[in-house]
Amino acid sequence: MNQTKQRQQALSPLSRTEPWDILIVGGGITGAGIAREAARRGLQVLLIEQKDFAWGTSSRSSKMVHGGLRYIASGDYKTTLLSVRERERMLDEAQGLVNEMHYIMPHYKGKFPPPWIFNTLLRVYDKIAGKRYFQYFKKEAFLAFNPGIKQDKLLGASQFSDAVTDDSRLVMRVLDEAISDGAAAINYLKAESLLKDKQGLVIGATVVDTTDPERTQRYDVPAKVVVSATGAWADDLRLQAMDQAQADFHSQIRPSRGSHLVVSQERLPIDQAYTLLHPVDKRALFVFPWENRTVIGTTDLDHPALDEQEVGITTEEVDYLLQAINGLFDHTQLTTEDVISTWAGVRPLISEGGDGKRVSPSKEKRDHSLWLDNNLVTVSGGKLTTFRLIALDVLKLCQQVLPIDDTVSKEEPVFTSFTPNSEQFNKLPDPLKLRLPGFYGRQLDKLLALIEEPPLSYVADTPTLWAEVRYAARYEQVIHLDDLLLRRTRLGLILPQGAISEPLTSQFKQICQQELGWDEQQWLQELERYQQLWQTYYHLPPA
Repeated sequence: MNQTKQRQQALSPLSRTEPWDILIVGGGITGAGIAREAARRGLQVLLIEQKDFAWGTSSRSSKMVHGGLRYIASGDYKTTLLSVRERERMLDEAQGLVNEMHYIMPHYKGKFPPPWIFNTLLRVYDKIAGKRYFQYFKKEAFLAFNPGIKQDKLLGASQFSDAVTDDSRLVMRVLDEAISDGAAAINYLKAESLLKDKQGLVIGATVVDTTDPERTQRYDVPAKVVVSATGAWADDLRLQAMDQAQADFHSQIRPSRGSHLVVSQERLPIDQAYTLLHPVDKRALFVFPWENRTVIGTTDLDHPALDEQEVGITTEEVDYLLQAINGLFDHTQLTTEDVISTWAGVRPLISEGGDGKRVSPSKEKRDHSLWLDNNLVTVSGGKLTTFRLIALDVLKLCQQVLPIDDTVSKEEPVFTSFTPNSEQFNKLPDPLKLRLPGFYGRQLDKLLALIEEPPLSYVADTPTLWAEVRYAARYEQVIHLDDLLLRRTRLGLILPQGAISEPLTSQFKQICQQELGWDEQQWLQELERYQQLWQTYYHLPPA
């Protein structure tokens, strides 16, 4: 099936004339979670995303499913409690996609926090989880397996556990669970304006297909409730729904940019995460292994007014991250020459200060907030870890205007367990037997059908199979090359030059031509578009 037929099939739900129960605007983890919980309750659900699924914050997070240890220290025990419980749930339900990761905090003489304070927090953290993760290592024991760490004034180190994920694949997995329960999901479909009745109540939206700028296709989509789950962009639709004039509106959303660096494991070889306080502002940072690479992040800065363009790292952020990591490891001395790629995302913080400036972004709480304005439900804020709880809160608010089945347990699993039928699965190495079911869930047999007989074909030195690239192109609404290389797979983040080098480029071209029907001209256009985007937003900023 070529791309034109794929797109026609994706757009087919728009021919529906009856109102949808819920129209969800936003294809990140929050929107996907709402779709999943709504569909399992028998509601007719349509989710749309104006860019690609997970295009915004949900493909640019720190990849951590964590309980928020620092929230205990700031007195926000409730957020930690809920987050830790959701972390444990995801570790149990989505093994291979959400995986436990050990974190190390080195302690130095005269530096905050001293071991006794930090270890007290860790004991509380473990008590919430109902498991013992915490360990303390004295200096000699710690250096035995961390020889590269800065040794001057080192006292020892505390170890605790959280989890790591592929955030973009997490969105696709949750969306697939929703679709399997009857939801529809379409990317590159923008909510241009809200539909209203004579009383001013929202009754749907006019949406625009953004895949072809030369042929603008508009559709009126009726819905009993519209949910805006667009994160840091949530004010756009909310203003349309409200009665009062725009001049009277004061946004509570505070966009905060977080940026990351990716380097090779050879330059910074670690097999667990480290948390450290930056020597300048004492803000907590992390360095952790991910997809056979090492990630350094994240910054936390107020971001300027948002538009619909990508977000990139700044030179100041690059220097900030390199300064921190070179202060933790004695002989590494990373430079910009070591950076494979970067990414930056914008978190939708909900500001407690009236002017949004009373505290630093890192001190804002990570709670989510909901608003109901004339049948438009808006949700923003929150954490990747608590997407399920956010979805349940949204549905509870929707009940004010829409009957929703209350008999479905709120403790039902998000992720359906799945046993593959293919004999090919039994031939896989153990790491893939864990990874692939986590990544693909109910669709695993479709992927296995694309895997050739061993030896397995990996993309360069990554854990990604060529079969995964082909699967994404065939089944996952790929419109542009960046959808394939930055979100369906993460090859553009973990391979030099965004994965564009021979012989890889020729193989990507072949898959796109075979699965998407791209001719030579379209391939060259997509390649040029992708390379320009990658250089601008996913590599180093201009000197």
